[in-house]
Amino acid sequence: MKQITYRVLLSKEPEGGFTVTVPTLPGCITFGETMDEAIVNAKEAVELYLESLSAHGEPIPTEENTFEYSLTLVA
Repeated sequence: MKQITYRVLLSKEPEGGFTVTVPTLPGCITFGETMDEAIVNAKEAVELYLESLSAHGEPIPTEENTFEYSLTLVA
């Protein structure tokens, strides 16, 4: 089985907990009360997302040609 790596973004919510998004998988969003729970939930969400794509014969997106850069601005 091929190993695929996806970036996940965790956003701390004002009311508590963390929302997790997976930029390469549109609509793949989950939540956890703690950072650890959010990461576990993200893994499950990605697995289910990919399972659904496979079941529908759709291609599995990868991040092979994706590059990341962070900009720091003075506001």
